[in-house]
Amino acid sequence: MNYYAAPVRDMRFVLEELLAHRSLSLPGFEEATPDLVEAVLEEAAKLAGDVWGPLNKIGDQQGTTRHSDGSVTTPKGFAAAYQAYVEGGWNGIGVSEALGGQNLPEVVASAVQEMLHGANMALGLCPMLTAGAIEALAHHGSEALKATYLPKLVEGSWTGTMNLTESQAGSDLSQVRTRAVPENDHYRISGQKIYITWGEHDAADNIIHLVLARKPDAPEGNKGISLFLVPKFLVNDDGSLGERNDVTCASIEHKLGIHGSPTCTLSFGENGGAIGYLVGEEGRGLNHMFTMMNEARHKVGIQGIGVAERACQHAFAYALERQQGRSPKSRGGQECAISDHLDVRRMLLSMRSRTDALRALALYCAAELDTARHAESDDARQTAQARADILIPVIKSFSTDQAVDIASMGIQVHGGMGYVEETGAAQLLRDARIAPIYEGTNGIQALDLAGRKLQRDNGEALTALLHDVAATVEQLNADPALAILGSSLAGGLEDLKATQAIVLEQGKDPENGADAVQAYATPFLNLAGHVLCAWQMGQAALSAKAAIQNGSDDPFYTAKMRSAEFAITQWLPVGRAQRAVIEAGIQCLSEFEIR
Repeated sequence: MNYYAAPVRDMRFVLEELLAHRSLSLPGFEEATPDLVEAVLEEAAKLAGDVWGPLNKIGDQQGTTRHSDGSVTTPKGFAAAYQAYVEGGWNGIGVSEALGGQNLPEVVASAVQEMLHGANMALGLCPMLTAGAIEALAHHGSEALKATYLPKLVEGSWTGTMNLTESQAGSDLSQVRTRAVPENDHYRISGQKIYITWGEHDAADNIIHLVLARKPDAPEGNKGISLFLVPKFLVNDDGSLGERNDVTCASIEHKLGIHGSPTCTLSFGENGGAIGYLVGEEGRGLNHMFTMMNEARHKVGIQGIGVAERACQHAFAYALERQQGRSPKSRGGQECAISDHLDVRRMLLSMRSRTDALRALALYCAAELDTARHAESDDARQTAQARADILIPVIKSFSTDQAVDIASMGIQVHGGMGYVEETGAAQLLRDARIAPIYEGTNGIQALDLAGRKLQRDNGEALTALLHDVAATVEQLNADPALAILGSSLAGGLEDLKATQAIVLEQGKDPENGADAVQAYATPFLNLAGHVLCAWQMGQAALSAKAAIQNGSDDPFYTAKMRSAEFAITQWLPVGRAQRAVIEAGIQCLSEFEIR
């Protein structure tokens, strides 16, 4: 199976029925109508399914090629597919009109991003990094830098990268050694960066690298790091491309998955130093880069959801086609499709319900980002930003972990054929596996949630979010047919409240607080992910039930009811076990001797 059909109906359900298109009512989106959003989704689905999707397997098989001059060729069809994306104006759909974009809400841009990643994750990484570069430059770049570089980045004819990691500086960026020496109105950058996604390629005219480096006199540690813009080609005063800058691709990584994405080692300054320009303030490079990373982390979660959706489609198609065994209803007769076997149905429904839940939560978060950027009142913007800050580490970490599990389950549905590359199921697992690692490993996301985000406001933002979960519990309990869902969600809610109290209390311990947060962070995030996804599926059940009661005979709503029921009554209990993990304490971990 080598096709992908964007889940437009599922996305519209979230945007129209769960979120009630609330982003469209915000200032600045007056021209964005529900009909326009529907048309955008339909056209994006065509690009994803007809142009990007068929290249997914080709990219995996061919990979990328580095030539002796340091140039890199992407797989056959990738450059043309990217150009089709650029020519369609897709790169700027979520960018403000003032910057040359289409000025659509983030929630719509996120839905389109899911389609692109579901169709072709390796290719989708290119515009994902460019979106982050646009965000960082728009917030922190000088007027001159923005005038020179933003129009082409927004258009997509130039792409962007993040250059953080070095061989000795992985997650600990305080160890960055790349140097930036002042020279007239620019800097000379020298050093080496590794794992640079789409760091060199043939799909765009120029590549704009955002690079962390330190001046020779900068202090050690994070405070000495600044952010620099280093173009592949220098830009002349008239906007045309000039000479090649002193940055080259030294190698490309041979990876487990995403073979179509060139992951490069970049060398800066082998011939005197690459010319770079300071972005923002000296010594605040990490702060400025986190603007880019925050954008990227949300999109990495979306990326995982896209791959999970494609894994679902693979598994469902195979299960409906594959004939083997006899189910209870066909016993004594002919062989049945394996989709008739309840254990296979358990896997399929688990994959579908989790993917539905993850999508709903990620788009809910995108709607909060819209409110944080566009609401009229400061209070509304600050409240929404605080909520998004809580949600983003959950979206990034929980969605990508679940995507790996969903893709693995997809292989299991295929049986032996899933382990054979020919079916494409194995590629999805290999591709998905990187997402829990990059843009801050999922352990770092958990520490961000349980440590930084929870501790800074004593849990106020999460507590406010849980009030909304409690309101959904009440709505479910008010309907006798949905009360079982309300009861299960209420149990998960109480578990999350109890563990939040433990993390907050023990995190304040002057001696062992840091250890406690480290030990509890991952199980706490997993519990939060399960509860918040179940909350969204509770909302889905309420909406689907209302549609059915209003006379709809669309089988979509019946399927959504089953998906919600499974997520809340059979998936959430698995997550609730994380409370017992946290209540067991940290002694087991702290006293374990590594031999």
